[in-house]
Amino acid sequence: MKQTRLALALGAVLVVPGTAFAADYTDGDIHKNDYKWFQFNLMYALEEYPRAPSDPSGHDYLEMEFGGRSGIFDLYGYVDFFDLTESDASDKKDRPKMFMKFAPRVSLDALTKTDLSFGPVQELYFATLFNWGGGAQDVNNSFWGIGSDIMVPWFGKVGLNLYGLYDVNAKDWNGYQISTNWFKPFYTFDNGTFISYQGYIDYQFGADDEFNGNSQATHGGNWFNGLYWHSDRFSVGYGLKLFYDVYLIEDSDSFESTGPSHYFSVTYKF
Repeated sequence: MKQTRLALALGAVLVVPGTAFAADYTDGDIHKNDYKWFQFNLMYALEEYPRAPSDPSGHDYLEMEFGGRSGIFDLYGYVDFFDLTESDASDKKDRPKMFMKFAPRVSLDALTKTDLSFGPVQELYFATLFNWGGGAQDVNNSFWGIGSDIMVPWFGKVGLNLYGLYDVNAKDWNGYQISTNWFKPFYTFDNGTFISYQGYIDYQFGADDEFNGNSQATHGGNWFNGLYWHSDRFSVGYGLKLFYDVYLIEDSDSFESTGPSHYFSVTYKF
């Protein structure tokens, strides 16, 4: 099984299993590492944060997820459609139904046709991230910074980005975010299917304790840990996500932003 075909992006950085070499575009061929992928994930989230304690505890949703590489451009994104069954037991009932994330990056190695790798760093990027849509709050954020792919013992290639956060609604900067993610196949069956440990960390810090007229946490984030079985066309998995003052919302008795959540997923890959 070609694991490069099973590229999986989580968070803001695309990780391609099986590509453990430094990017080298000094020969001028910036399309040598091009690829693309697309999949649908049918998911259920239980006890997702942030939420009011009185809210129902979970919701179903359909996620259209995609990514790829073309020349200097690296892209990851997804679109979520919440509460497909219009369930009375869903915490998304009568709330916005869509959330979108797009994370375009520009390879500085490919742009300059220079090998910028050093030590464990395989490739450098100008990295961006955009969040739009509904949930507990109407999110309209953008992130701007520097990105990289690095080699880490056992994990292999790991994505690592450092951003400044620009709140599009407030038209102002609001601290920083560091994001990392990984995809590690660790057990392969005789038929070529495999089990992976995959996840990401998004951690915000350096924010003001008041922003746009509202009090907020100065740091917070979330950590996703997933175990997934993969074949060529399908995957099935479970993920545990830990939240801490997520989206800089301070945890309180009336609105919780800290705690564990559970995710169940069935995926079809195109």
